[in-house]
Amino acid sequence: MSTPNGFPQHSGACVTRSTEGGAVQDLHAKKAGKAAKKEADSNGVLTFEDPPSVGTSLNETLKLLPDELKANMKIKSVTPRPPRKPRLERAASLDEKSWRRWRRFRTSQESLTDPNETSSSNSSLQDASLSPAVRGRVSPCHQCCQQNSLHSSPDASETSPMGKSKGGTSDLGKRASEISSAFGGLLRGKAFAGGKPRLSQIMPARPLPPMELNVASHTLRTTNRIDSDFMDYRHYSQHKFGRVSSSLSDTRLHGNGMVYDNCSTDSMKSTFSLLTPIRSKDVRSRSYLEGSLLANGALLGAEELSKYFPDRNIGIFVATWNMQGQKELPVNLDDFLLPTDPDYAQDMYVIGVQEGCPDRREWEIRLQETLGPHYVMLYSAAHGVLYMSVFIRRDLIWFCSEVEYATVTTRIVSQIKTKGALGICFTFFGTSFLFITSHFTSGDSKVNERKLDYNKTIQALTLPKNVPDTNPYRSSSSDVTTRFDEVFWFGDFNFRLNKDRETVDSILNQNPETDVSKLLAYDQLTSEMSRGSIFKGFQEADIHFRPSYKFDIGKDSYDTTSKQRTPSYTDRVVYRSRYKDDIHAVKYSSCPVIKTSDHRPVFALFRVKVRPGRDNIPLAAGQFDRELYLIGIKRRITRELQKRQEQKDQKSSSVCSIS
Repeated sequence: MSTPNGFPQHSGACVTRSTEGGAVQDLHAKKAGKAAKKEADSNGVLTFEDPPSVGTSLNETLKLLPDELKANMKIKSVTPRPPRKPRLERAASLDEKSWRRWRRFRTSQESLTDPNETSSSNSSLQDASLSPAVRGRVSPCHQCCQQNSLHSSPDASETSPMGKSKGGTSDLGKRASEISSAFGGLLRGKAFAGGKPRLSQIMPARPLPPMELNVASHTLRTTNRIDSDFMDYRHYSQHKFGRVSSSLSDTRLHGNGMVYDNCSTDSMKSTFSLLTPIRSKDVRSRSYLEGSLLANGALLGAEELSKYFPDRNIGIFVATWNMQGQKELPVNLDDFLLPTDPDYAQDMYVIGVQEGCPDRREWEIRLQETLGPHYVMLYSAAHGVLYMSVFIRRDLIWFCSEVEYATVTTRIVSQIKTKGALGICFTFFGTSFLFITSHFTSGDSKVNERKLDYNKTIQALTLPKNVPDTNPYRSSSSDVTTRFDEVFWFGDFNFRLNKDRETVDSILNQNPETDVSKLLAYDQLTSEMSRGSIFKGFQEADIHFRPSYKFDIGKDSYDTTSKQRTPSYTDRVVYRSRYKDDIHAVKYSSCPVIKTSDHRPVFALFRVKVRPGRDNIPLAAGQFDRELYLIGIKRRITRELQKRQEQKDQKSSSVCSIS
């Protein structure tokens, strides 16, 4: 049988199993295959195997190639195969279906690199070139009709001996294009060896659902509820938290390719939370006793310091208060420990008390209750009625050395140690701290006695003991304050104003708020420090508050008793550092709302520079007062519940009276 173009057509070239005929059809198919092979050997015609879905339409549409290429074609017999078994897959979730639909849409315009990937497309396959390795001949069709559409090579006309005949190239390309367009929607699978079939651009049958900015799983993005708007994690952390550190998003992960887009960053949140991911390699090589300043993974090293303090500055709250031995404690300490001026709480709280209340433990519980569960008491010490408590954020206790303390008594005659000094020291990362609270000799004219108290303290305070000095070359055996990087000295120094009561009152009445410069001109401590006779190398922040002594208990008025004591700045906070500009005073003020004593509490806020350290120092290893922590938190919760119950009872017990 001949086609209109004069080319013989062979109905047995591609054999298909019909649904009618059963086993008889299979026998005919085998005979037809043998006949096709013989005829192909004699005539040089390509044979194809038709997929079950094509049916007899292949025989009607398939055209033979020109006679010029018969000599260069290799014939391959094809044996029919039964249809493939359906592939069982697990049910996909909604997120996976959305992702696959988005992926198929993206890859429809790109080359198919995965031969096993199935893509649902009803458009035709575009023309593609044959591999350069098979130039000069048409590549054999390996299961061509079942898996792929026929591709033609424009290079064949250039290298083939018969390619120079007229119309050979155009006829070949035209017929290949016809075959490709006819069976593009039916044939899928492997292309010619080296060939890259391409899908033409398709349009969806119906509008696609709106796509999110990123395709991360909704479940992963909302597991930890870190951000309600599902914003990018790194972008969100930089704006939400004041400090931007790698603890929120490890830059090494982004650099090594573990995190490469917003999708992965969002997914990482549910795995690593806010803590910095720790690689197994770092855990294996980590040594807590390396003694190296810059060692990778050192507990007190630069890398760990930068994670917690990128700017290497910590906030320290230092306060002093002469409680006058009162048993009654203030109802609320929030205004004292948590002033409203700074937006954030500090990293460390150090409170010194002179003439403390009889129940020291109750005072510490009240401090813990006020600061809440974010802080733990690192250490506390007492010398008679001198108390000092050091609180630190609970996640920073691992970077502290062992805490040491020492005391000095300046009044030997008295059995009750009301005058003297108490010092506490420790190292935080690589910076050593010394905190001293003192109660010097009282009396308007006893300036020399107070200077003697100071000199005795710096000579007799035996610190440090076991914790090594961070810079022994700048230390002095006769002055304890030279043996530490940062020193804070606070207490009731008892220095007075060298002026009579009437003059001081008139100045206070003229400048009731902040302008106290005229008063400070008569201050004994300011005068002695300027001469260098006391607190050598120390500084004090500018004073903008009223004198903290002496008030009538429970009132805002100064002493109205017969003694008529002159108001004075007896309660002070001074500081010194080994290195210039390490300590920056942020706020220096008093707390006028606490009126249970004749002294007002005085506090100061500092920003202090911290340096990396070595792991070969005696570590506190997370030590803190656990019993105090539990009692304080329980008391805090109980008070809050009582407050709510009182408010509820007050609303329910309101009575309307009719007159």
